[in-house]
Amino acid sequence: MDISEMMNMLKNQQALQARAKELQARASSIRETGQAGAGMVKVTLSGDMEMVECWISPELVASADKGMIEDLVRAAHHDAAEKVKAAVQAEMNSALGSMGISPGMFGGGTPFRSV
Repeated sequence: MDISEMMNMLKNQQALQARAKELQARASSIRETGQAGAGMVKVTLSGDMEMVECWISPELVASADKGMIEDLVRAAHHDAAEKVKAAVQAEMNSALGSMGISPGMFGGGTPFRSV
């Protein structure tokens, strides 16, 4: 994409806003599940990093090891967060590519802070 194409795109704010809303909706619809403890804890996050599900195996709950459960929930959340970041980045790269923009043009990176 050359500079004149970029300038034309910037002039058409409505199209850019519509595209941004579409991308935001697509990212929000992403669901990724992380797990820890050989699947004893599973956490599902949405594309906007909202926890939509947390499952803990009955066997783990029965163990009553509060510290281990806490650690496994954190680990499963981290696993899910990494998967969401990768999925959102892939979605952004696809959207930018379809607009003729190189994904690295604006510095690469994800819309999330480093965790």
